[in-house]
Amino acid sequence: MPVLILLPPSEGKAEAGTGRRLDLSRLSLTELNPAREAVLTALVDLCAGPDETAARTALGLTEGQLGELRRNARLREAATAPAGRLYTGVLYEALGLDTLPPDAQRAARRQVLISSGLWGAVRLADRIPPYRCPIGARLPGLGALTTYWRAALGPVLEPAAGRGPVLDLRSGAYAATWTPRGALAERTVTVRVLHERIVDGTPARSVVSHFNKATKGRLVRDLLLADARPRTADALVGALRELKYTVEEAPRAAGRPRQVDLVVTEL
Repeated sequence: MPVLILLPPSEGKAEAGTGRRLDLSRLSLTELNPAREAVLTALVDLCAGPDETAARTALGLTEGQLGELRRNARLREAATAPAGRLYTGVLYEALGLDTLPPDAQRAARRQVLISSGLWGAVRLADRIPPYRCPIGARLPGLGALTTYWRAALGPVLEPAAGRGPVLDLRSGAYAATWTPRGALAERTVTVRVLHERIVDGTPARSVVSHFNKATKGRLVRDLLLADARPRTADALVGALRELKYTVEEAPRAAGRPRQVDLVVTEL
């Protein structure tokens, strides 16, 4: 089985779609569609309702972002775009899906899953409209989306992982929606990116959002270009090292995902 790659979404998105309207039946992981429909309905109803203050609060928007509410209210009629083109943030720019060779693009469409507060998880080719629904949102009737998706994702993502390794590059809030357990956890590698710099003559390390996102996007791109096909977590960590990444491992805990740090000094 190929490695399953889990990515976070990005706040940056294309302004508009270019194709047909949303059709949940065409999305991958169709077992998630009842949960997707419930979140979509709650989000559209909230954003189309009269209480703009409640909607802005639920979604973490400012008064200057009312356009996001109006866009969410029209999600069922909006034009869609493939998720791999919809997300435009730093990670996806570094991944550069459209500039990959055809074989690598096909591999990406098979192997990558993107977490989402609205859709649960989607593949790069799934057509979705631009939206605003962070995982930290609380929606009427559903409550906190982190908790909501935690119940729905496990039964779907575990079979999607198959018997191969999992490379988990999600941010903390999205990682909280599904944590691999048992044997699958021991095949899962989570990655933290540390930026190392010299401060007063001494090496210092920190987590910096821009370095984190860019490095993760570049890492996925490098794995796809190398046509890496690790069959185990050990082989996956080895593949990262073969790609010249500086990898440091935390002590392993039985039944928990394997944790590694990628140490970078520049973008």
